[in-house]
Amino acid sequence: MKLFVYVLNQQEKLDEVLSGFVELGITGATIVDSVGMGRILAKDVPIFAGFQSLLSGSRPYNKTIISVADEEKVEKAIHLIEEICGPFDQPGAGILFTLPLDRVIGVKPEIG
Repeated sequence: MKLFVYVLNQQEKLDEVLSGFVELGITGATIVDSVGMGRILAKDVPIFAGFQSLLSGSRPYNKTIISVADEEKVEKAIHLIEEICGPFDQPGAGILFTLPLDRVIGVKPEIG
């Protein structure tokens, strides 16, 4: 099992990503409203106000998707995200990482 964390920069694609997850059998996730560190520093910390110009093309808010799935489904989810949001080596695709889990309690079995 893997912990799967994806920071989605393109909020308008959230429904499409989640629908794709369900089709893959990933039936549970937590979605958290999030904002990047650079945005906070540029807005709220005067010494970093110069960062504002660097953020002109970035999105102000993100959605962070957190889920637990088996490794095969995680690989399929990564491929799905790249189809919907573009490759991760392109600006705006977001950030994704996984962590191995040695114990998971309270998660219902996935479909498929």
